[in-house]
Amino acid sequence: MSRGIYITANDRATEQAIALLNSIRFYDPQTPIILIPYDDNYQNVAKILKEKFQVQLYPNLQLVETLAQKIFDIFGNKLFARPNQFRKQVCWFGEFEQFLYIDTDIVVFEKIADNLNYLNDYDFLCCDYQHRQGIKNVFTPKIIENNIFSETELQDIYNGGFWASKKNIISEQDLFNIFQECASHLEYFDFSEKTSDQPIINYLILKKVSRRYNILRDNIKGAGNWAGSPHFERQGNILFDPKVNQPLKYLHWAGIRIEPGCPYWDIWKHYRYLNDSNPPDDSSLISVKKTKPLWQKIIEKVTK
Repeated sequence: MSRGIYITANDRATEQAIALLNSIRFYDPQTPIILIPYDDNYQNVAKILKEKFQVQLYPNLQLVETLAQKIFDIFGNKLFARPNQFRKQVCWFGEFEQFLYIDTDIVVFEKIADNLNYLNDYDFLCCDYQHRQGIKNVFTPKIIENNIFSETELQDIYNGGFWASKKNIISEQDLFNIFQECASHLEYFDFSEKTSDQPIINYLILKKVSRRYNILRDNIKGAGNWAGSPHFERQGNILFDPKVNQPLKYLHWAGIRIEPGCPYWDIWKHYRYLNDSNPPDDSSLISVKKTKPLWQKIIEKVTK
């Protein structure tokens, strides 16, 4: 059975993509990986990832463009902060029978493709604690008031940066029908903190995929994975969650600018410059900013 990993990136995300791929290939030299272009400016990152990591380009670029145009046709160009995040949905129609999707602002600490084994019993997989904050950044209370999903179903909401499923569980028509349905009920979705695809795609999964599994929801000893969590401890070149006495599977800088001084910068820098005998000094990587970075604002808000 064909298994593999999808990522999205453009040339602006080259540094993050290298860090992610260094971490994946450190633990797993062989699992095939496919790049979905985030926009039209992807030639440089595609060349680097192919040469260094054997990453292939998504073969049906016309489908990627068709999906992007369909999003525009249905939702317009003002609703989503980052509409190109929807391009990852071509995962459903790609090369792999079973696939894992990973955002580039992640590094992994194990042979991450082994988690696809859960798909022997389920059709959709995630691994995060998004559900612990309730429906925030996914749905509004209208979704409850109108009995669209039960409380049990809403425990299955997830972060869109790391998930796995199977080819053709969702059809193109399913995708576009759900987009139309969502466009008719925008009151159901929480875009207050500039999330883009996450609310819509959570709706899609809850509506269309019944055999769902969150590795962390039913594992009370599962380690977290958000870089905004301040309690993780470094052990060698992985992170450890002392609250549950477990290593992390991966670390996700969701909503956090990856730069010197950000949470767990040392871990990101280790993987970005893995096997580089002369990594740059942090001072050469710092950009001048007049305001607090977004990641600091988020963490301050969460920890109040």
